[in-house]
Amino acid sequence: MPLQIINLTKKFGEQTALNTINISIDKNEIIGLLGPNGAGKSTLMKSIVGALKIDQGEIIFNGLNIADHEIEAKKKIGFLPENNPLYLEMYVKEYLQFVANIHKISESRVDEVIELVGITPEKSKKIGQLSKGYKQRVGLAQAIIHQPDLLILDEPTNGLDPNQIIEIRNVVKEIGQQKTVLLSTHIMQEVEALCSRVILIHQGNILQDCPIDEFKGRFDSLEEAFADYTAIQKD
Repeated sequence: MPLQIINLTKKFGEQTALNTINISIDKNEIIGLLGPNGAGKSTLMKSIVGALKIDQGEIIFNGLNIADHEIEAKKKIGFLPENNPLYLEMYVKEYLQFVANIHKISESRVDEVIELVGITPEKSKKIGQLSKGYKQRVGLAQAIIHQPDLLILDEPTNGLDPNQIIEIRNVVKEIGQQKTVLLSTHIMQEVEALCSRVILIHQGNILQDCPIDEFKGRFDSLEEAFADYTAIQKD
């Protein structure tokens, strides 16, 4: 079991962002992490990658507690945050070589990942000169360059045009054949196109964790199912 989240709780002052979360994720799954804004999705993802300190509970990745083996865990996790932090003054290939050097991997992998995410024509440009779509691809490239066992993507197609969305989805689908992908998105078509399983989080609690067909259930669409499940929880 590559990833086990056991009784994970995270608070910010009096607010409980995650309330005793339990999740188990196998290899070669693409999982849609759904929830309204402020549900706890980003907090969960940042806890998994070690960007946030765990208050209570455990996260076990590849058999190791990430709190005790932080560096070892990070070597095998790729993360594309929603705000996609990049060094805008660096050139595309220069930046990816910089990331490769941190992971101590060869230059041939840099060329391979540039080809994979479709940024070959842009590799000699400064990142700051790129369109949002190409910046997303550079962010995705840095997240997969070290061939992680677990890839975590926070709104990877946000703000992209329809063609760019399809291209990024195809890359994610290809990666998901060999790796585990946790994908946070508000776009239900993306979930249907990519995911075999859905985890719905709301107000720090998991409401649903099931195959996508079961999540959709009696509803005509994923949007209807999402609206119904989250509306039940409103005060």
